[in-house]
Amino acid sequence: MSALRKVLVVDDDPVVAKSFDRVLSGKGYAVITAASGQEALNKLETEDYDVVFTDIKMPGMSGLEMAEQVKERRPWLPVVIVTGYGSPDNEARAEAAGVSSFLRKPLSPEMIEGSAQKALFEKDASEQSANEAARMAWPESTVEPRATNPVLRFVKNVALFLAAPFVGLAYILAFPIVGLGMLAWTAIQAQKKKAEEASAQQPAAPAKPSVAKTMALMIVAPFIGLAFVVAGPILGLGLLLWFGFQAWTKLGAKALANKSK
Repeated sequence: MSALRKVLVVDDDPVVAKSFDRVLSGKGYAVITAASGQEALNKLETEDYDVVFTDIKMPGMSGLEMAEQVKERRPWLPVVIVTGYGSPDNEARAEAAGVSSFLRKPLSPEMIEGSAQKALFEKDASEQSANEAARMAWPESTVEPRATNPVLRFVKNVALFLAAPFVGLAYILAFPIVGLGMLAWTAIQAQKKKAEEASAQQPAAPAKPSVAKTMALMIVAPFIGLAFVVAGPILGLGLLLWFGFQAWTKLGAKALANKSK
């Protein structure tokens, strides 16, 4: 069974309050009454309501003042003005405050029930639109279930631990190959340039600078390749140790966390 929709009726005339109670109480509504605007505000501070009906002319705070305060504190709460003293000024002020509608006396059961249904329909539609907007802004698929996080973290740490030796081995094997490749490429470039200079056959051009440059390249090339050959295994082993240390650190932290639990 669905919960009753709570209706707050604010009017200093007990006959009006009884009319709302008689019409709505048997149709899924719980009618609560307040005899003044201040009493209604006090009730709104302690309870939630689905719609508010208020008269305009009451002792002390008027219905328009109360409606303005209600909409300021709870903009989503529908407020319906009940009045027998309608005027353009009152209607303009009520619309500026954001009231849902006007209900003019004398009241009939159809008017009371229809106004309540209309106000609640608008409230439900507004809440549904807000929920849809929030759902689109924060889709549930982007939220990772908290229960699976520890398992995923453990699998990730184990995979990192197992992959670390292979990554390091790949660096060990790759660096000497790269170094030898650089050595061969440098030597080939030097020989190619030397052959181009020999085939040019330009007696007037000075040969000493080009020969010197070629000789320098041929001398430096083996040392460059040797540097790659020597540095490759060292860097590979360093990376192997670093990956292994990171994996063991994470596994150790995970084990300590499990023990503390």
